[in-house]
Amino acid sequence: MSAKSQQNAISPTRQEDYPEWYQQVIKAANMAEMSSVRGCMVIRPWGYGIWEKLQRGLDDRIKATGHENAYFPLFIPLSFLEKEAGHVEGFAKECAVVTHHRLVEKSGRLVPTGELEEPLIVRPTSETIIGRSFARWIQSYRDLPLLINQWANVVRWEMRPRIFLRTTEFLWQEGHTAHVSEKEAMEETLMILHNVYRPFVEEELAIPVIIGEKTPAERFPGAVNTYCIEGMMQDRKALQAGTSHFLGQNFSRAFEIQFSNRDGEQEAAYTTSWGVSSRLVGALVMVHADDDGLRLPPRIAPRQVVVIPMLNKPGQEDRIMVYAQSIADDIGRESYGGGNISVLVDKRDMRPVEKKWEWVKKGAPIRLEIGFRDMESGSVFMGRRDEPVKAARSVNREEVTATVVAALPEIQANYFQQAKALLDEHTNRDIGDFEAFREYFTPEDTEKPEIHGGFVLAKWCESPVCEEKSAELKVTIRCLPFEQSGTAGKCVICGAPARIDAVFAKAY
Repeated sequence: MSAKSQQNAISPTRQEDYPEWYQQVIKAANMAEMSSVRGCMVIRPWGYGIWEKLQRGLDDRIKATGHENAYFPLFIPLSFLEKEAGHVEGFAKECAVVTHHRLVEKSGRLVPTGELEEPLIVRPTSETIIGRSFARWIQSYRDLPLLINQWANVVRWEMRPRIFLRTTEFLWQEGHTAHVSEKEAMEETLMILHNVYRPFVEEELAIPVIIGEKTPAERFPGAVNTYCIEGMMQDRKALQAGTSHFLGQNFSRAFEIQFSNRDGEQEAAYTTSWGVSSRLVGALVMVHADDDGLRLPPRIAPRQVVVIPMLNKPGQEDRIMVYAQSIADDIGRESYGGGNISVLVDKRDMRPVEKKWEWVKKGAPIRLEIGFRDMESGSVFMGRRDEPVKAARSVNREEVTATVVAALPEIQANYFQQAKALLDEHTNRDIGDFEAFREYFTPEDTEKPEIHGGFVLAKWCESPVCEEKSAELKVTIRCLPFEQSGTAGKCVICGAPARIDAVFAKAY
């Protein structure tokens, strides 16, 4: 083993090759792998355990706002997409299409046959198929609001896949609601951002976000307005962590989602849709991981505490196991994050040092290592993942449970503060002209061109031409933040008078 690989568990490091570092963290943590189906991934138990924690926590928050879960078909008739022109245009290039329903063997090969009368689209999103159901379910104003959520997989044909961030098939939740008025639908759209998505991502995933509105060019296909939360990754690029769309009456008119109002007149309902996906798991990696592997905020970790019996003294295995289990039982009776602390005793027969480093790379918030000497002295060796591996220390048996209970919220808070410090440090509010803008995003003297820049908060004149000029540098307007300065200035792209503050960044 080289001196370099002894210093860090992950090679290359973030500074050496950020994209490859990201892939190696996922591999080292046994989170997921690309499958034999191009662009699709296999999510392994540790990665899926993170998704399950994310799903349960978000589902609870969604249901607390009055929404109910349902499930809709994977396949969407082509004619449904054609009903909403802006929607079909936005997704046309990403659609997977089913055209046959049978296979026959010919010359030793299976050949599709039985052509469908109407092709079926494998859902890229579900506004159209759910809109058809809403049209049947809604008759009167008494049926509104209709608040539905779905947990599902979707398919968007991805030409440049990146595990968790952009894959052909991915997991997500999608909310769909219908309302009697524009005001009520808009309140729903913004409530999801303010009361569900932002607090969930910041409180559970420890990822600070900027919240705002997308520009017309970045809106969801068919939407009147799109709103989002944006996070900063460690390479200073943005990642869209969630979106909420006010659809107005566009889909209602296309699918005849009508209701009889209090005066007996027919009206088209106002609808919304909103969603987050398994790319949030990728965000966890890119925001919190270090050069030793994954670092998981305790509230989202499948196992918050791992007890590692160091079985390296023959004849003492049973005693150490009993000691380790008693510690795990005590900790497991304590609560954190809305439930009992999740504790695992790793009983596998493998070298203690390998077992320890596996959990470091998986990002377990707390490791408790127990060897023969620890047992004899009535102590454990405790390591926190928010501290260097060498900072692990001995803790008395009587103090272990209280120490763990106190450490978990500290680790959660530390991860958020570290990510917030990165966001604050690399959000530039002083760039006022295009030359400075260009240099910020495309510096000529940087040694690491993939890690530079960050977010630029600057004025925008609302011209699509300026937005296109920004895109030539691979920079997009991530959002128009809700917190606007209200002051006048000059557009950072063209210099024209402007009042709107915009967040510019390179993005995933």
